[in-house]
Amino acid sequence: MRVGITGHRGLPEPVEAQVRALLLEHVETYDARDLVGISCIADGPDAWWAHAVVAAGGQIEVVVPAAEYREGLPDWHHPVYDDLMQRASDVHDTGLKESTSEAHQAGSEILVGLSDRLVAVWDGQPARGYGGTADVVAYAEGVGAPVTILWPEGASR
Repeated sequence: MRVGITGHRGLPEPVEAQVRALLLEHVETYDARDLVGISCIADGPDAWWAHAVVAAGGQIEVVVPAAEYREGLPDWHHPVYDDLMQRASDVHDTGLKESTSEAHQAGSEILVGLSDRLVAVWDGQPARGYGGTADVVAYAEGVGAPVTILWPEGASR
């Protein structure tokens, strides 16, 4: 089973803990021997999902939205990003250079195309900018990809 991830970054600590727990629970619903987690490995749910898949014994594939993508992520996340890149069984890219909202959406569309299912850590609200979680969910639904929404009850970002 190939399962992609999208989700909100910059979650408050209490919500982060709840989301991490939801992702760990969700990964257990799959047979790890056949599980491939597909992620852009940004800070937040992308990286948490990748770690959960690897910890369960699955494989990860990475989608890189742009050549300059890593530089646009927080400096503190670079070691995590680099470690996950080294663990990836395959890396896909958009061919774009600048890490823009359009590149992020393009990366997410590739991710959806590579996935049998999309997991979305999403509060159900509109995206705060183009290429946000709501846009990725809408794209996935538009192309008929199954989407599983994970969001802690009563949480807000």
